Amino acid sequence: MTTPAVEATGLVKRFGDVRAVDGVDLTIAPGQVFGVLGPNGAGKTTTLRMLATLLSIDAGSARVLGVDVARRPHVVRQLIGVTGQYASVDEKLTARENLRLFGRLQGLSRSASAARADDLLERFALTADAARPLEQYSGGMRRRLDLAASLITSPPLVFLDEPTTGLDPRTRGQMWDTIRELVRSGSTVVLTTQYLDEADQLASRIAVIDRGRKVAEGTPGELKRLVGASSLHVELRDAARAPEAAGIVERVLGEQPSLSPEASRVVASLPDANRAGDVLIALREAGLDLASASIAEPTLDEVFLALTGQPTQGEAADDQEVA
Repeated sequence: MTTPAVEATGLVKRFGDVRAVDGVDLTIAPGQVFGVLGPNGAGKTTTLRMLATLLSIDAGSARVLGVDVARRPHVVRQLIGVTGQYASVDEKLTARENLRLFGRLQGLSRSASAARADDLLERFALTADAARPLEQYSGGMRRRLDLAASLITSPPLVFLDEPTTGLDPRTRGQMWDTIRELVRSGSTVVLTTQYLDEADQLASRIAVIDRGRKVAEGTPGELKRLVGASSLHVELRDAARAPEAAGIVERVLGEQPSLSPEASRVVASLPDANRAGDVLIALREAGLDLASASIAEPTLDEVFLALTGQPTQGEAADDQEVA
């Protein structure tokens, strides 16, 4: 049986009278991106910090790659890389100097740390700027360097806490590619995020945490199915025939669709996505000319709102939960 990358049972963390994490269970298989999703202050970062030995565990237990986090934290630290919400690099040093310093702190020889630094600079597209002090770097470049620093020893498990917060869309895309490459190279990635599209794009499985508790877990598709079926969106070229199309859709599916004559659009819930073909055939046989037709599944935004009762707050930082 394969050893889980992370196995946590009943994790609890208290700050005074507040239970920031209240009995969280997690089992994360190796070789995937596992997303931890939740609103600001939900307990995501606190959970990650306990697993990464940065906070003590008040109750419950956790094992990382089979190693007990509370009893052998020094061993766990040799198995993981951690990238927090804020860069841990030295702004007065260059990128190359930072990475060589991290290598030396991790026990690499001078030559090995230099070679590893050059390799990571190339991998993260920072070679051209390696001799510049970090105070001249953009936010995206600093985030890439911070992630590179956490990979000095090629850890089998990487914790990424809000890795793309504040990045522009292009740099976010580059970070996504880097995270995918980490998994392809054999690492397991545990990712906390409030960006729903990020979790949807990257994560094989997602745990939703709210008010310190895990309220749901599954693949993105499984979570979306928790809040409803897919829907068929049909737009007609002739707006006047939209009511006729709505009648046909109701007859085929047995449910009344929503109708927007102004937009020439009919939207119907699909208990089975295969029924979309039946609807389209019926509309064609009735001589209705379609401008477009598409099937949409529920979004993770809808899942998030249904499970937590809160809209997403993509720009918020989770550090406030431990303040």
